[in-house]
Amino acid sequence: MSIQKSYNLTQIKVFELLKTRKFGLTGKEVTARQKKYGQNSLPEGHRASRLILLLNQFKSSLVYILLGAAGISLLLESFVDMYVILSAVIVNVIVGYVQESRAMKAMEKLRRIVQFQALVVRNGEEKNINVKDLVPGDIVVLEPGYKIPADIRFFDTVNLRINEARLTGESHPVTKTTKPLTGDLVLADRTNMGFMGTVVVGGSGRGVVCQTGTETELGQIAQMIKDTKEEKTPLQERLSSLSKLLGGMILLICLFIFAFGYFAGHGFLEMFTTSVAIAVAAIPEGLAVAVTVILAIGMQRILKHKALVRKLVAAETLGSTTVICTDKTGTLTEGEMKVVRVITNNQDFETHEDKFRTHLKETGASFIKALEIGVLCNDAHIENEYSDIKDWVIFGNPTEKALILAGSQVGLNRSNLEKVTPRIDTVPFTSERKFMMTLHHDKKDNKVIYLKGAPEKVLEMSDSIDVDGKIEKLTPAKLEKLKKRYELLSNKGLRIIALAYRSRAIDFTKMIESPGLYEQFVFVGFMGIKDPLRKETKETIDLCKKSGIKIVMITGDHKLTAQAIANELGLPAKAENVLEGAEMSKMNNTQLQERVKKISVYARVTPKDKLRIVDAWQAIGEVVAMTGDGVNDAPALRAADIGVAVGSGTDIAKETASLIILDDNFKTIVEAVRQGRVVFDNIRKVVLYLLSDSFSEVIMISVSLLLGFPLPLLAAQILWINLVTDGFPDIALTLEPPEKAVMEEPPIRRDEPIVNNEMKILIGVISLVTGLVTLGLFYFFYKATDDLDLARTIAFVSVGIDSLLYVFSCRSLRTSIFKKNPFSNIYLIIA
Repeated sequence: MSIQKSYNLTQIKVFELLKTRKFGLTGKEVTARQKKYGQNSLPEGHRASRLILLLNQFKSSLVYILLGAAGISLLLESFVDMYVILSAVIVNVIVGYVQESRAMKAMEKLRRIVQFQALVVRNGEEKNINVKDLVPGDIVVLEPGYKIPADIRFFDTVNLRINEARLTGESHPVTKTTKPLTGDLVLADRTNMGFMGTVVVGGSGRGVVCQTGTETELGQIAQMIKDTKEEKTPLQERLSSLSKLLGGMILLICLFIFAFGYFAGHGFLEMFTTSVAIAVAAIPEGLAVAVTVILAIGMQRILKHKALVRKLVAAETLGSTTVICTDKTGTLTEGEMKVVRVITNNQDFETHEDKFRTHLKETGASFIKALEIGVLCNDAHIENEYSDIKDWVIFGNPTEKALILAGSQVGLNRSNLEKVTPRIDTVPFTSERKFMMTLHHDKKDNKVIYLKGAPEKVLEMSDSIDVDGKIEKLTPAKLEKLKKRYELLSNKGLRIIALAYRSRAIDFTKMIESPGLYEQFVFVGFMGIKDPLRKETKETIDLCKKSGIKIVMITGDHKLTAQAIANELGLPAKAENVLEGAEMSKMNNTQLQERVKKISVYARVTPKDKLRIVDAWQAIGEVVAMTGDGVNDAPALRAADIGVAVGSGTDIAKETASLIILDDNFKTIVEAVRQGRVVFDNIRKVVLYLLSDSFSEVIMISVSLLLGFPLPLLAAQILWINLVTDGFPDIALTLEPPEKAVMEEPPIRRDEPIVNNEMKILIGVISLVTGLVTLGLFYFFYKATDDLDLARTIAFVSVGIDSLLYVFSCRSLRTSIFKKNPFSNIYLIIA
């Protein structure tokens, strides 16, 4: 019985479909509907036990190899080595366990949003009930401070304003109406609807429950979070591939050596010990610990740049990012509306850095009059008006805050103005009126009405224009000129507010709405308001372009506004590059994937749209970072390779995200990407170093066996080299500082392995040369002295010295060792 698109229906039709009435449902009807629809709660989902979550962390090729190495160490009674290897396993298991338990926490926080009481009308009586007991058709009563308990269609509102930031991410309250709406509208445009979990901040109202539980917008988001699987990160995929490759190679080499030696006449125990030695030599025991250290260091470096990595492996995934889908408000912009233009009859002033005062000498009376109207015809409240302006705490909608601050720049303090021009009455702004009016006494105790609102409405109500204090007739030619000016500014992404006043023939003390009230105004000017771009945003986007990272802007603004902002940012902004949510909803997934590479701006999108955008990019092999701050962003944040929550966002967004940017700044995301690339670079350096050493030992032992030589190194010596001799340098290598060229290269492809072709050649050559030279030294001293222990000591020392020298060559995969400052990583010198 719950109905979809109830915002398109009349009140009578909604009541008819839900079989309810304004005095509420009867007890029998409630009981029947509770049986049919169940509780008004969010989905629980299957919860794995903590033990199962823990055991699942052992399902990893790298863990299997490490456990194998620990088993070999146990056989060789090398208990210290076994403990070190098992410690690496435990660290990896704990990290995985923490990651997988995080989604459960996000769901728990979503459920807590809807744990409260609701005031309803049943059998003609108002009563408080548990929100879980609500059913479709219930009548809900709302007052300031109440949370909306389900998705409801309003049938009675009195200046009802609702904060929907928790759901939509939009910070300013939405004024609600009761009239039916037309078209397929996004959440932000459904002004006759209230949504579960949002909060009443002003006025009062009543509505009928249309959807409950999982049918609500919040419930659908919870279901999307539950259904969205977290895919393996690129690093997890690469380490898994590397582990499988190493495991397969080690097994084949060991089997070959064992079979060759056994059939050549060597004893079973001898060959088993030899095969074990080769396995120990080939396994880079320090790799897991080194990777964990690199990721942890990456997290700390990112934190220094005001970003918190919540998932360890995300530190590397950032470096693989090829697409950043970012919200506009507060991330690309300052997150605060400001007056940037004041336009009067023949003057147009543009402010820079909030300094209108610089225009005072150039301006006429109309400029000051416009700012004065903006301050007085205003419901914003300054908590601490007598503090310094930069410390002001202003309550109200963002547009009115901007008008207050603009006036303050030229010394127009509202308290002082209202002492001279006190307010008597108000006609509040509504979405139907599209304007606000205030009635005042002026300095001569005459009455004056100040008006602010939508340009088309204010111009319609005006018949004169203020030209620096002189009143002139608003001719059709002047009117047309003004219309063109505000349309031009609107197309540049500005929100335009028109200002006017009326002082003629006012003989009332209360403004009673009548046709005569809406005419004979004197038009003063326009104000252009916008949320300015952060100073560093454009430069940061240019850096992303050079780095091969695609930037996609997602905004709740209308298409023309979004295009204007994209142009300012330097993003592609032709018609083919911009897609609205309504248009996207008509496309299937294949069609979206075909277009997604061309789209750089998405306007008026829904939570489901954001999820589809992420899926479309991932389907064509891209690594996607998605920013968000509201509950509505949680599914997309979870699905993205890197979910980025802003520090001022909701707890659920932060809980779901991999990265939290503490200053809400786009530049911080890109800095985190830089550090992510450094993490991948350093992982490659460590892998190059450890595998070169490991395979040189494999070659040394394998060739000695094939040639009938004694083993040049014992298993205990090999473990010492791998865990101690190599251990300190490889940890020092994890602290290698960033290279300058790291952001001048394209992103690392998702399918690019850790060991690329260049590294394979390097590992092969180094291993072969080192292995054969060391074997030659071993054979020479063995023959010259006939002392096997001495020869093995020479081989052991030679491998150690080679490792300590070779690590300096691994400091860069781009720059020659002779061009690197040897003291830029002091930890390597110490190691």
